Amino acid sequence: MTDEIKPDATQATTQDAQLTAESMTEGKEKMPSVDIDADYAAAQQFSVSDIDHTPEGAEAADKATAHQFATTTPSETKSETPSTGDPSDYMAMAKDVGAPNDAVGNVDDDLMKKALEKGQPDK
Repeated sequence: MTDEIKPDATQATTQDAQLTAESMTEGKEKMPSVDIDADYAAAQQFSVSDIDHTPEGAEAADKATAHQFATTTPSETKSETPSTGDPSDYMAMAKDVGAPNDAVGNVDDDLMKKALEKGQPDK
């Protein structure tokens, strides 16, 4: 896939770029072209070196990416919660993890009434 670059002299940031763009559009200079597929293939050649295909390269890669600090292995913990079906158990659990009952902000009865009215479907 070869793409042709079409310079626009009005978008040039310097006078040299503007003059170059004008001469390209007038045909005085050759338009540059970009072959994306060829550039991609060339980049693939540089992505892996020859030493990476050898055992020494694999060892060097492992050494380079190894942890530098000691890490611990996580241990599995099990916790069982008995299913009692008692709603008060759930209320106590919600209080343990929930926010305090202190109201935050300016919420009063009138505001709550308005919110409830707005939440009702139109009849």
